[in-house]
Amino acid sequence: MYVARTAYAGILLLLMSTAFLILTGTQHVRDIGDLARFGMVLFQILAPLQLALVMFCSALVAASAVAQEKDRRTLILLLLTNLTNSELVFGKLLASVLNIIVLLLAAVPLFMLSTLFGGVSAAQVARVFAVTLVAALACGSLGSLLALWREKTFQALAMTVLVLVLWLAVWEIVASEALGAGWLGISAPTWAAGFSPWQAILEATRPYPEVDKALGPLRTPVNFFLLIGGSIVVLLNAVAVGMVRVWNPSRETHRMVREDETWNRQSIWGAEYDVAQQKDRSAGSAAAPGAVREKRRSRAREVWDNPVIWREMRTWAYGRRILVIRFAYLLLFALAAASLYWMAEGGQPMTRQAGAIALVPLFLLSLVLVNAQAVTSLTSERDVRALDLILVSDLTPKEIVFGKLGGVFYNTKEMVLLPIGLCFYLWYVGAMGMENMVYLVGGLAVLYLFVAMLGIHAGMTYPNSRSAIGTSLGTVFFLFMGVAVCMRMMVAFSGSFQAQLQPFLAFMLGGGIGLYVALGARNPSAAVGVASFLCPFATFYAITSFFLDYTLGVFLVTAAAYGFTTAAMMVPAIYEFDVATGRTTIGEQ
Repeated sequence: MYVARTAYAGILLLLMSTAFLILTGTQHVRDIGDLARFGMVLFQILAPLQLALVMFCSALVAASAVAQEKDRRTLILLLLTNLTNSELVFGKLLASVLNIIVLLLAAVPLFMLSTLFGGVSAAQVARVFAVTLVAALACGSLGSLLALWREKTFQALAMTVLVLVLWLAVWEIVASEALGAGWLGISAPTWAAGFSPWQAILEATRPYPEVDKALGPLRTPVNFFLLIGGSIVVLLNAVAVGMVRVWNPSRETHRMVREDETWNRQSIWGAEYDVAQQKDRSAGSAAAPGAVREKRRSRAREVWDNPVIWREMRTWAYGRRILVIRFAYLLLFALAAASLYWMAEGGQPMTRQAGAIALVPLFLLSLVLVNAQAVTSLTSERDVRALDLILVSDLTPKEIVFGKLGGVFYNTKEMVLLPIGLCFYLWYVGAMGMENMVYLVGGLAVLYLFVAMLGIHAGMTYPNSRSAIGTSLGTVFFLFMGVAVCMRMMVAFSGSFQAQLQPFLAFMLGGGIGLYVALGARNPSAAVGVASFLCPFATFYAITSFFLDYTLGVFLVTAAAYGFTTAAMMVPAIYEFDVATGRTTIGEQ
């Protein structure tokens, strides 16, 4: 807890220092007005960044906390205690988001420093933290609700991410006035700011928030969001409190006995009655033993030589409700595809920024879902004690690792193939050339393999499921956010991209240390160390090459850096499997 607070405050201070070095190293600061403009732009970068981190972390931490209780069958023990429904639900929720709230408190002094530059008032800081706190509680309540409802960890995590992205995407469409200029006398941007945390935080960072007379006593969209967000928190937790004992324990935990084609629960009449009933059924079926044996033989399923990938591909290992996740992803894909189609067919210029707005959220969502599938494929095995059975079998490490990877890409084939299909569509309508399309598809393929192997690596390395899930998903998210923040700062404070290596040096070194702690702290290796410090510098070079339109350099550097990192995680998993899973100590080697 103390390390997380210190690291978060240190990262914010590092970002502020890096931005100031970029400003003073590439531009001339002439007067107080330049500093005021710097403080305002810095504040408008840090506030949305903090909101994104808080929403992601609070939702997934709350969901994984409940999902771990279910996987380990300890939620049933909590239900057997004298805890009330509200104590159980609010206890898990508040315990999960407590660290997030503490991080926000630690960040208040850092945000107040931005007021010293000018251009930012204390009222703006207060509005930003009010919106962020309500968003954290709403996202945490959503993750907790979905985890209490769903049975499998992957279902809970995937549905949480999908609902969050769908929530933000719908209100971004509303804010663009694509569905109308307004309803009930309230403008569409005000509706979007009232229901979307992203739009609300953008409104909160403005020096003078817009006053909408149609809102009455609420006055501003920020107050509108605080009311709507608080109502969402109350509604989600009310549903969770009312349904927690209806959803749990689930039907899967009830003991069932399969007799021929029917399921029979243990009756309330006692064991002697059940045994007598079973004897009667056995006597009735004894008249045709050959038919019973033939029926049982016909129900047998042939298992492949590699049972790991057979389980991933031919069984409902992650529950039947995974179809709901696929349907939700198809809905988000349809929104992205429709926006690209309207831009291409409506005569609007297909600019790089317009295409990125439609595609980048879909790419990030795909990478997160592939990573979540990979890490939960191992953590779920460990929680139900099935991983130990796999490790004592005659399966080789290659069969286990490649079986899991094959199952990951099979179960997430829609998340992999559909975004690549949109890349081909952009080439088809002439929005990008063949060369750039090949680079984009190749880069996506490398990143998909990287996040899948990252999930397998985290699932093998960390014995605690919450630690493995948090490390894996957090690494993907922080890599994405680091790239986004670097690009935003480069564009906001300077146009000379070649001269920004020195200001970003400390930022990249910090990223390398964080990546090494996540990937190689438990099982250190030279390859993982090189890869951890190579990726931030390679990513910085790729960003600058992207701004300078050196697309070949972007592809080659990205493929080399993340391909090497993938190999650095894959080779120990295959050839040093016992060490990677922690089954062999150093003294026993």
